[in-house]
Amino acid sequence: MTMPFSEFGRRVSQSASGGTDHGTAGPMMLFGPMVNAGVLTRHPSLTDLDQGDLKHTVDFRSVYAGILSGWLKADADKILEGRYDVAPVIKKS
Repeated sequence: MTMPFSEFGRRVSQSASGGTDHGTAGPMMLFGPMVNAGVLTRHPSLTDLDQGDLKHTVDFRSVYAGILSGWLKADADKILEGRYDVAPVIKKS
């Protein structure tokens, strides 16, 4: 499995320098035969913002929990030091 992601998002609006500043709600993708195909969540709104930033729709720790418990068969609660929803990212075996 491959999991590329960005550690920071980008703001929706253009900055004064003509670019975009660091923001929130970065992308995360999973690739591999054990991964459920398709977009599994709703896209963040481009109009319903939090002080100019996207509002995330998934806590990244729930994706980690799904990978840890569904693929690695590890104790996600112990590793993540808390209980998070388990995102349905791994195919049932």
